[in-house]
Amino acid sequence: MAGLRVLVAASEVVGFAKTGGLADVAGALPAALARRGNTASVVMPFYNAVKRSGHPIERTGIVLPVPMGDRVLACRVYRSFLPNTSVPVFLIEHAPYFERDDPKTGRGLYQEQGWGGKQDYGDNGVRFVFFCRAVMELVPHIGFAPDVIHANDWQTGLIPAYLAETYRNNPGYQRIRSTFTVHNIAYQGSYPRELMNYTGLPGWLYNPNQLEHYGFNFLKSGIVFADAVNTVSPTYAREIQTGEFGYGLEGLLTNLHWKLSGIVNGCDYEHWNPAHDKHIAARYTPENVFENKPLCKADLQRRFNLPEEPTTPVLGMVARLVGQKGIDITLSAAQGFLDLGCQIIVLGDGDQIYHDQLQALRDKNPNRVGIYLGFNETLAHVVEAGSDLFLMPSRYEPCGLNQMYSLKYGTPPVVRATGGLADTVVNATEENLADQRATGFSFNEYTAHALYETVRWALVLYRQRPDDFRQVVRTAMAQDWSWDRSAEAYERLYRKISGIG
Repeated sequence: MAGLRVLVAASEVVGFAKTGGLADVAGALPAALARRGNTASVVMPFYNAVKRSGHPIERTGIVLPVPMGDRVLACRVYRSFLPNTSVPVFLIEHAPYFERDDPKTGRGLYQEQGWGGKQDYGDNGVRFVFFCRAVMELVPHIGFAPDVIHANDWQTGLIPAYLAETYRNNPGYQRIRSTFTVHNIAYQGSYPRELMNYTGLPGWLYNPNQLEHYGFNFLKSGIVFADAVNTVSPTYAREIQTGEFGYGLEGLLTNLHWKLSGIVNGCDYEHWNPAHDKHIAARYTPENVFENKPLCKADLQRRFNLPEEPTTPVLGMVARLVGQKGIDITLSAAQGFLDLGCQIIVLGDGDQIYHDQLQALRDKNPNRVGIYLGFNETLAHVVEAGSDLFLMPSRYEPCGLNQMYSLKYGTPPVVRATGGLADTVVNATEENLADQRATGFSFNEYTAHALYETVRWALVLYRQRPDDFRQVVRTAMAQDWSWDRSAEAYERLYRKISGIG
């Protein structure tokens, strides 16, 4: 079967610039596609973060004309490669739009520090109109004729519209099909109608059936015009067709359900595998997990200045400290966890209200609670390896990666059964324990009580039924959520829309 040719467009790519899980997908999926015999390239903006990444970067000599309203802006293109691969990463340069991020001043890829905290750049809409149009102009210069352009999240949502409405009849574009992945439907890129003036798209597309949704909506553009729409888990694909999770687009998605699917993100086992993780105190496999994992637990307790108590259950959490991630119900249940004799360790960054509450919890319980406010890659690995249970009680979770890391590290995750968490974690019911299928612990109702009761049940196994708990650990570590599995599913989707057998 002939390999596919795919151009992946994303606003961030792991190793170059990252704010969330989108970057992980944009880096790992093209590499996995290439390993499977396909031709893949990536295109992203040339941020300052890319320069700081340390990856070799070269000029291509390509200069693109990018129409923006009544002007045409020149755009130079640079090139790098995904680490340890031959997959090119094309970098779209335009200094006024993309060379503004600076960690010293709190300016990020999409936001800057304002009086009330972080706020979006006022010109984000214009910035990503430019990026989408530049991607379309780049297509003839990438070295192959793509079968599929794979756009990701609102920042690339105009690409399917440009392909369908502006470029379809141009030489070299007629056979290209588009896939659009919704990583988190809560972020839609909605801007005043006037932004249409920059796009060059026909004004009549601004209507409730196409581009209009509380303004000019990038995400809706991707959903309406792409040949295939997918999200990052089958359960989330169903959830976003409901009023609870659809953020106003549930009607549209229900009407277009025939082109909507869910594919669970892969887990990068090159970087997240206790068998060869350089960040942890002792490496381990399913064969020696119960001998070596306790060394990781002791290291975790030391790093967070907690008593090194081998039999005290450690509940770990690595998350953005925002309402979506369940930090509110975690804090509400925290005293109950302490009363159950647990230690709690939280690593993350987010809303100040949660920073303050975590700080207060630690101040009150300095020997029982450890926190690190911010993100630290090494500590994230240490928490995954050293915890006994991993807390991930998300209000909603399109896919989630940390629960997959936890499975691999033999740290059974405690999750709310939503989105990708429902698709990747098998609840330790008596039936699933008997069948040796259980990989973690899950609950349905989004309450602190439900979370507390689920942890309490997990501790029953941990303390009173250690054979069952160990079986959960071994079963969890045996799961395969690799990118090869996800890439195969994307290949099937690409072949379906492109007609390539």
